[in-house]
Amino acid sequence: MTSSAVAARGLGKRYGSKWALSECTLSIPAGRLVGLVGPNGAGKSTFIGLMTAMLAPDAGSIEVLGEPARNSPAQLARVGYVAQGTPVYGSLSVADHLRFGARTNPRWDAALAARRIGDLGLDPRQKAGKLSGGQQAQLALTLGLAKRPELLILDEPIASLDPLARQQFLQGLMAAAADRELSIIMSSHLMGDLETVCDYLVVLVGSKVVLDGPVTDLVASHHLVTGTRRDAASLPPGIQVITQSHTDRQSTFLIRSTVPVIDQALAAEPVDLERLVLAYMGSPARNSNASPALEARR
Repeated sequence: MTSSAVAARGLGKRYGSKWALSECTLSIPAGRLVGLVGPNGAGKSTFIGLMTAMLAPDAGSIEVLGEPARNSPAQLARVGYVAQGTPVYGSLSVADHLRFGARTNPRWDAALAARRIGDLGLDPRQKAGKLSGGQQAQLALTLGLAKRPELLILDEPIASLDPLARQQFLQGLMAAAADRELSIIMSSHLMGDLETVCDYLVVLVGSKVVLDGPVTDLVASHHLVTGTRRDAASLPPGIQVITQSHTDRQSTFLIRSTVPVIDQALAAEPVDLERLVLAYMGSPARNSNASPALEARR
């Protein structure tokens, strides 16, 4: 397995005069379950299109599994992709889908596909169009996993599912990740679900990567700091202010810092992943290595 599942350097994609993704530089380690998050229009689908070689970059470069992303049979065999809405062919049976997968994927694992279909209680004769939304999602995931990819990319696979179907889908995903060496990148708006399963995070805002890294490191390095009203410039050195708000008497900052905040006038508390991500999504898009203080929200 390569050390990086995906590596981008100055990556950009433009539609007309508008950059859908710009100045994207990051390296996603192999073997991680990655959450790709951001508001609508942030560039998530464009990034996925570039990773799967359905789109060509207008700037920079992107490597997938150690090789330039390209639409070649050799690389496509190593990458699995489940598109938004977990599409299946409504007029084809479950068994038809498995036969189609076997004919189009050289690394197809028939035993894995049959075992998953059996564990899910799906009738091979059932038309996919008659399955529930959760069952269709599980069928699409089965096709992606039975391809035996090294990298599996999922675009909003659970957005339309009810809570139980989402839980079952995510359990299947975690089991697959634990079963063998597999890199998974999943785009989703559902932060609670991502926090449950993902160990690495990439946040896109305004076409740029504003945050990426292991979830545990990101959560550990961010704090909510409260104290008497003050300017951000008065905070101890080495602190990056992500958001700030003020009342007449009190100031609250969400900060990023790799060193403890030692100031008796400030109270610091941890933040969960959802609050952290929402803070970045509510801030102007900037590179994650940008200047220490982001524009204030008052």
